[in-house]
Amino acid sequence: MIYTALTKKALTISFAAHKDQVDKSGMPYVYHPFHVAEQMDDEYTTCVALLHDVAEDTAITLDDLQAEGFPPEIIDALALLVHDDRVPYLDYIRMIKANPIAVKVKLADLAHNSDLSRLDTVDAAAVARVNKYKRAVSILTDALPPSE
Repeated sequence: MIYTALTKKALTISFAAHKDQVDKSGMPYVYHPFHVAEQMDDEYTTCVALLHDVAEDTAITLDDLQAEGFPPEIIDALALLVHDDRVPYLDYIRMIKANPIAVKVKLADLAHNSDLSRLDTVDAAAVARVNKYKRAVSILTDALPPSE
């Protein structure tokens, strides 16, 4: 993870926002954004990774994050990562393709969310989620520039 004044602010906000939440296995939820952030290699993607579920799953809004001084590039990526339930999932994923920061973070998010070893019990719903995430990864990887 990259440690700058901005990423430390994102780390603090992420921890405070998620500290009382747990994931599907009862583990502290905050481990998830921390894990996603560990996959990042620059300041903006690290901030977005740390904050990617804050506006979606807590009382903190994108306006709050903007007021905290996060630059437009971070706020724009976060706005794309907040899934409006009225938008079909794969349409939401297609919208993310327009923003390289959001793509990078979402791919790491999907990889972590697809790790079935995190679950105590793998049921049909978990398998269906992973299959949905595989379709999302396929859509997002089409947005990546070709490797050199």
